[in-house]
This record gives sequence, structure tokens and C-alpha cells, in this order.
Amino acid sequence: MFFYGFMQRAFQASFIIALIAPVLGLFLILRRQSLMADTLSHVSLAGVALGLLINVNPTVTTLLVVVAAAILLEYLRSLYKSYSEISIAMLMSGGMALALVLMGLGAGSSTVSIQQYLFGSIVTISSQQVALLAVLGVMILALYVLFRKPLYVLTFDEETAFTAGLPIKWMSIAFNVVTGVAIAVIMPIAGALLVSSILVLPAAIAMRLSKRFDLVIIVGMVIGLIGMFSGLAVSYEVGTPPGATIALIFILIFMLITAWKKARMLMKRKKNASLADH
Repeated sequence: MFFYGFMQRAFQASFIIALIAPVLGLFLILRRQSLMADTLSHVSLAGVALGLLINVNPTVTTLLVVVAAAILLEYLRSLYKSYSEISIAMLMSGGMALALVLMGLGAGSSTVSIQQYLFGSIVTISSQQVALLAVLGVMILALYVLFRKPLYVLTFDEETAFTAGLPIKWMSIAFNVVTGVAIAVIMPIAGALLVSSILVLPAAIAMRLSKRFDLVIIVGMVIGLIGMFSGLAVSYEVGTPPGATIALIFILIFMLITAWKKARMLMKRKKNASLADH
């Protein structure tokens, strides 16, 4: 499979995704915004449908729509401070409704393209998308290194961050926008319906193995590489959608790690009980 150009590009893209997913995913989990990624992925479908309707590159329209949605999401969150899930529900339903309307207005020939963006397609990845993803990856990793401490404070205590003079509103908007851009770029390979799981699952699995912030990200990157590469290989051999296959691989890894931890805990309890008897 490595002799095919589209598979080479798919593995290049997967490598970059595996490096940036734990960074974004961990902050999404700690900020209790895991559903925000799902919301932006649904909204991104409206960008794809708009691009196909007006005959413009869907990646461009998706980026514009997702950035606007990320800013709107922060505004709605400020309106419903005590009920932040309302903003997510409103934007998710609104984005999906807009996508369906635009799909209905578009020509029937665009159905195949919509399905490729819905479920992901390794054939659609171009060299330009890999280059764009590489730029995004470098930017996200650089931003993490530069602003790790302010983001850490903002994530765990917004009041302390505000007291320290941090621009929490603009930081939240910037984080939403970066997440939205990442989703828009990753969507062609992962699929709009599962891109959020690919962002969140590596970090969620890594949190089962470590409690240290930086170590969770490193472990998440390793898990991301294993899940992305093995998912792509299985997808190629079996002919299944890559996004769905990768997500199932991550869930399988999570189940194996959970079972291993429980078995280890039971063994430790038995050992302690036998020592107590003696």
C-alpha cells in the first residue's frame, strides 16, 4: 500500500494528526468541552456543502464557516454562563440544519463528495492538504510550548486567570478557532462524524495511564500514532471508512488498557490480602 501516493499522503497526514490531537484533546477534556469538537465538526459540514454549492474549494469555505462558528460559540457561552451546554446544542443543531439545507439546494452530483467528507476518504487527501496540516501542526505545537502555563491556568481556574490579568475571553476564542481550523483540515481523512473522537480519544486513553500533564500528552501522541497507523492499514486492507476504523481501534485500545488496569488492581489486592493473612 505504500507504493500508492494517496496512502503515502494519508500516513503523512496521520502522523501530524497523532502529534496535535492529544494537545487539543487534553485541553478540551479538562475544560469539559469535548462536545465542542463534535459541534464544530457538524458545523463544518455546512462549510463543505457551501463550497460544493458555489463551486469553491470546500476546504476554504469550511475554514471560514468553522472559524465563524468558533467565535459564535464563545459568544453564546458568555450569554449562558451557567448553562454552557445550551450554546453547544444551539450551534450543533443550527450547523447541521444549515448543512442539510445547502445539500438540498446543491446538485445531486455532490452527494458522493458529501459522503467522503461525512465518513472520511483517504483517496481525497491532496499534497496541499498535507502541507496545510503540517503548517497547522507546527503552529499548534509552537503555541502549546509558548502558552502552556497561561492555558494551564485558564483551563483549571478561569477566575485565577482573570485575576492574574490574562485575557481569558480572547484566549478562549483563540483556542476555539485553532480547534475549529484543526477540525476543518483533519475532516477529509477522519470524516465529519468522527473527527471529534479522533481528537479526544488519544488524550482520554492517555489519562488512564498517567496523571502528569506533559506525560499525558506524550503518551497520547504514542497512542495516536498506533491508532492512526493501524486504523489506516486496516481500512486499506478491509475497505472500511478510515475515520470509523481509527475510532474503533482507539476504543479497542481503551478497552484493553482498562482491562489491564483492572486485572493489575485485582492482583495487587490479592497480594495484599495474602500478605495480611501471613
